[in-house]
Amino acid sequence: MNVATKAEVDTDIEGPLYEARRKIYPIAVHGTFRRIKWTLLVITLGIYYLLPFVRWDRGPNAPSQAVLVDLANGRFYFFFIEIWPQEIYYITGLLILAALVLFLMNAVAGRLWCGYLCPQTVWTDLFQAIERMVEGDPRQRRDKLKHASRTQRAFEAAAKHALWLMVAWWTGGAWVLYFADAPTLAMQLLKGEAPLVAYLWIAILTFTTYVLAGHMREQVCTYMCPWPRIQAALTDEYALNVTYRYDRGEPRGSLKKTEALKLEGLPAGDCIDCRQCVAACPTGVDIRLGSQLSCVQCGLCIDACDTVMKKVGRPTGLIAYDTEMNVERRIKGLPPVTKILRARTVLYAALIVIVGGIMVATLAMRGSESVAVIHDRNPLFVQLSDGAIRNAYTLRLVNKQSMPRRFAISVTGVPQAQLEIAGGTTEMEDGRPVVEVGPDQTFELRALVSTEARLPANASLEMSFQITDVASGETSSAPDHFKGP
Repeated sequence: MNVATKAEVDTDIEGPLYEARRKIYPIAVHGTFRRIKWTLLVITLGIYYLLPFVRWDRGPNAPSQAVLVDLANGRFYFFFIEIWPQEIYYITGLLILAALVLFLMNAVAGRLWCGYLCPQTVWTDLFQAIERMVEGDPRQRRDKLKHASRTQRAFEAAAKHALWLMVAWWTGGAWVLYFADAPTLAMQLLKGEAPLVAYLWIAILTFTTYVLAGHMREQVCTYMCPWPRIQAALTDEYALNVTYRYDRGEPRGSLKKTEALKLEGLPAGDCIDCRQCVAACPTGVDIRLGSQLSCVQCGLCIDACDTVMKKVGRPTGLIAYDTEMNVERRIKGLPPVTKILRARTVLYAALIVIVGGIMVATLAMRGSESVAVIHDRNPLFVQLSDGAIRNAYTLRLVNKQSMPRRFAISVTGVPQAQLEIAGGTTEMEDGRPVVEVGPDQTFELRALVSTEARLPANASLEMSFQITDVASGETSSAPDHFKGP
């Protein structure tokens, strides 16, 4: 039995490099992958829309919103985690983790992110579901163009766009709720009393959601998103992708034709050329032509094909998550090979564990106080009339707790050091000046360090400032240098 090769299945396309957009109206399909997509859509959108209203008790003087980007005070709250501006490296770590997870997903099963979790995919799915609910499936829409009145078509179009705008508006509204107390801001928005910037961002996000998910759709994935081009360079022959198994499907033909060929003992594939895989594709791809840039690997063509195969009494899996290598191996009579655990997947997984472990460890070990120091540059030092050398510094003390705290300040590394707080402080603890820092606040002060000790020429002594919580004994330090003539 002769089986068509991949090269014979592909077609050469001649003509202009640019093709005007064809409007794509995918049909509704039912099956495993459609259920997975609906489940993930409900979960992800549910989290996005409702998470701002989740409460988390952080004690007095702290916001009670579980997830909050507090731009006014320079804080990011995520349940029990509080990130300060100087801890931006945690955000960097999250971005690195996200990239590594994306790489791992690609190495295992291609564009899993694009097909199931990408915001463009999720909102486009929702908008297409609204479109089918209001105007019907593509065949019903074609019938309405011939038989329905203009009034009916206009009413349905208006209803569809109104629902799209409602979803887009709530998408923008939910986004701004992450930047202020959600219940308070929601009431302000309803009463027209919210800040102008909130309405501005809602308008921007409403417009972009409506345009990208309602009108541009597959164009975003094909022309605007860089990931399809990046992931093509990251994949390998073992990565599972939605694949048309042409070793089984070719030569294709109508059901009657293929049945007749089989009765005569002639080559005939299982593909009956019904084009349901194309009709179900949200980007209009014919998966039978092989891997293509526009394919988001959503698996809906698998559901469409399996439904047809069941109806005609043929085995399912003509389209499935597979590799081109396995298709060629089956043609040669070799068993398929699946290697999830291989060098790149193990490496990505290990890096995820390492980066995640470092972030968890630093979060667990970080203190609830810190100090930063900046040495005065002009002048680096001053020689006093009595011969002593004095350096000046700016200290920033950070109190990450929701209660005021008193910190004693000391200096190490400078012989016979004398510490003075500019402006003076009347409170001392064991000879150390004490300052109070308010709850969840920073406090900036000028510190003058002087010594009468004899220093070497061009001295640059390693020293550090240490702050100690008078009540709990917790400490934090910051290094610097003491300069001399």
